[in-house]
Amino acid sequence: MTEAPGRPQVVRPRLTAGKSVLLTVPMMLLTAMLLAGGPALPTDPLLLTSVAVTWVLLNVVFFRMLSTGRVFAYRSALFVTLAVAFVITFSTALLSTRGSLALSDSDIVQGKTPFCHLVIPFVIVPGIFTRTIIFPGTLVGTFASIGSMIVLWLGATLALGRAWCSWICFYGGLDEGFSKLGKRPRIATVPRWLTHLPWAVLIAVVLLSAVSLSPVYCEWLCPFKAVTEAPAITNALVIFQTVLFVTLFVALVVVLPVLLKRRAQCGLFCPFAAFQSLANRVTAFDVRIDRERCTDCGLCVRTCPTFSLTEDSVRAGRTLITCTMCGRCVDVCPSGAARYHVKGTGINASANAARTLFLFPAFVFMSAIGGGMISTAIWRLLRLATTGSMF
Repeated sequence: MTEAPGRPQVVRPRLTAGKSVLLTVPMMLLTAMLLAGGPALPTDPLLLTSVAVTWVLLNVVFFRMLSTGRVFAYRSALFVTLAVAFVITFSTALLSTRGSLALSDSDIVQGKTPFCHLVIPFVIVPGIFTRTIIFPGTLVGTFASIGSMIVLWLGATLALGRAWCSWICFYGGLDEGFSKLGKRPRIATVPRWLTHLPWAVLIAVVLLSAVSLSPVYCEWLCPFKAVTEAPAITNALVIFQTVLFVTLFVALVVVLPVLLKRRAQCGLFCPFAAFQSLANRVTAFDVRIDRERCTDCGLCVRTCPTFSLTEDSVRAGRTLITCTMCGRCVDVCPSGAARYHVKGTGINASANAARTLFLFPAFVFMSAIGGGMISTAIWRLLRLATTGSMF
């Protein structure tokens, strides 16, 4: 595959068009079942159209991943789309049910707060030692209940490890989207010690949450409160919290990704990302560097979105524990040395087979989480275009 002028030809494992079609057929069936949400298709023409568009989008992306070998490029476009769709669907859902994005004291007491996967590390420790769920949500029976989200997270974590952060996390597409702005990074290097900051934040917030029996990260540090739901402004303390949320969002999700052309929130701050890295020890997949092919050009180190490669790790033939298996190093490696890998197999095992085996669970989970959000966002936008209202 010929790259842009001035760049070396990139050697990527890819399948023939025929094999790609055959492997896309089962994904077409799986995504159809996930999007249909039941035995019957929706009867609303706008909703049916949005489901059909989403289904086509998902399967075209999956086919192109297989046939071109460009996993990162297509995953990233869909990942950013998912993040934008989440903001649209989440905000309109709250506005239609509550009439406001603000979270009142009554909403908290009644457990009307959708459970967010970012707080999972901070509910586990108090849950184990005090048998108390410190998040103000409901266990079952509601949208994004604690029980349903924990089950989904556990299944995806066992299958994919920290790949969750580049394939499923509907927040991650926001800083990834902003990291695409601009032609080149304005800040070329980041001190290595900063990449350990998420671990420090994780330890601090887990301990504080256990002591205070409250979701400290949600109350003070979550940048995404700026685009989801936050406490209703009723006093000076809430004003301070709101300013803090907005500041963190602008700095970590917008400005730094633009300057670094990397995922600053995910790689330099997010405590859930650090926690999720531990799951890379148990998943069946990882990304390896074939040392016989590697030319030590350093391109993978310079472009890894989550700072998960160093010169030392490349020489060792592997990524760091923080790898999200986003496919960036696989896409840019000019010699085809970076590749998806099934643990327990040799580095010279079929790169196509390993990539395909990884893509199936990764894409199914991505579709399960994102497909409904994307189709709902399209439906909302179609309603806006045809009726003048998203509701």
